[in-house]
Amino acid sequence: MNTKIKFNLSSIRSRLWAYFILFAVIIVVLIWALQILFLDQYYEDMKLKEADQLAKVLVQEYQQSDSLLAFAERLNDVSSGSDSYIRVETGDGRVLLTPEYNGYSQMSLYNTQTAYLRFKLQTSEASSYSEITPSSNNTRILSYACYLYQSTDSDIPEINNAKSSILYMYTPLYPVRSTVEILRKQLVYITVIALLLAFSMAFYMSTRISKPIKDITQSAAEMGRGNYGVQFKGGKYSEIRELAETLTDASRELEKSDMYQKDLMANVSHDLKTPLTMIRSYAEMIRDLSGDIPEKREQHLSVIIDEADRLNRLVDDMLTISRMQQKNIVLERADFDIVETARSLLDSYDILAEQEGYEFIFDGEDEPVFVNGDKAKIKQVFSNLINNAVKYCGEDKVIIVSVKRDGKKVRCEVTDHGEGIAPDEINHVWERYYKSSTHHVRPTSGSGLGLSIVREILTLHKAEYGVDSELGEGSTFWFELEQVKKNR
Repeated sequence: MNTKIKFNLSSIRSRLWAYFILFAVIIVVLIWALQILFLDQYYEDMKLKEADQLAKVLVQEYQQSDSLLAFAERLNDVSSGSDSYIRVETGDGRVLLTPEYNGYSQMSLYNTQTAYLRFKLQTSEASSYSEITPSSNNTRILSYACYLYQSTDSDIPEINNAKSSILYMYTPLYPVRSTVEILRKQLVYITVIALLLAFSMAFYMSTRISKPIKDITQSAAEMGRGNYGVQFKGGKYSEIRELAETLTDASRELEKSDMYQKDLMANVSHDLKTPLTMIRSYAEMIRDLSGDIPEKREQHLSVIIDEADRLNRLVDDMLTISRMQQKNIVLERADFDIVETARSLLDSYDILAEQEGYEFIFDGEDEPVFVNGDKAKIKQVFSNLINNAVKYCGEDKVIIVSVKRDGKKVRCEVTDHGEGIAPDEINHVWERYYKSSTHHVRPTSGSGLGLSIVREILTLHKAEYGVDSELGEGSTFWFELEQVKKNR
């Protein structure tokens, strides 16, 4: 089996490899540059700063000293401790102090250099002068000179007679080539170790991060093929895990939506087939049998009209929910009496009460209660809730419509005494295409869009809504709207 290795430069794995390697290379280059290329310069700058700092300390101690002997002892300690040759002279070249240690191999050079430093210092406006000069044995010398100013009222005659004194300091700069060679060998090992660590970390991190993303991609491909029950795994990183959980929830919602749509297709197909069959059958009966019999013809035409109305309601529901999904519904708000609206709507159900024995009870305020909203849409809410109660009411066939004030709001309820809604279904009754498993009392079927339309309309009105139900006790669907005060 031939396996082709695909290398994608824009992938997370490739980028992580590149970033880790680049980081390691930058660190190694900086180490090589600082430790090899700039070591000499860094060493000289460091020694210059040390000499300048040491000179400032000696100047301060010299000016505060009350004994030349005590300062001489201090000078010996500093000279031997810092591997430097330090001496003090007057401005005219007379030696005041010199260290007792005679182990300096460059003594003659120091004597010659002192005159040169004195000349440079006296001819410049600066209070100190320093330079680095080559010497024997590949050794360079850091020469430093600065004034030791002293007031003329000193108790030390040698200093009192001099207008100024000069501190000379000579420090050998040892060759750093051997040090550089040692560092170079060490840096070779450091470079190899750093690159190996970078490769290892790049491989580990890229695999750790890219694997769950690949798994999510494969699961998404499965979901794209219609397998909505797929489970997304996000690994151990919180961001990828949250993405996986979100996609899993989306997969479940798509699975439910797919199931509801299949139910909708089945319901709509049934609801379309039945009235179309009835219309065709009764139309043929009129043509073949009852065309010349007025009574029969009227009965058959009445059935055709009822079935056509049923088709029209089904199409209207589908168009309404489609427009709501596309946010094309615009509310025509106005103040209206919601008590009168509910009462007038119930009057249209009188024929259902007379023909099938349903009892509609209105429990509302005696006085008008005004709300602000789209009257036609709120009337549709009542109609859909009442129709739902008719289908699922109990054997008593009682439907109660209530409109009552509740503080600053108006609470509207539609109650039936049916079998109620199972706890695991109560959160789904507002969803599109959903139809309860409870058996219908009335032998009719719907599209499953009625309560979804109710939810969309109430959401547009920013109204609170809900359902209270217990199995065997019935259900109460309710919503609340803000009251509007009307001046009388």
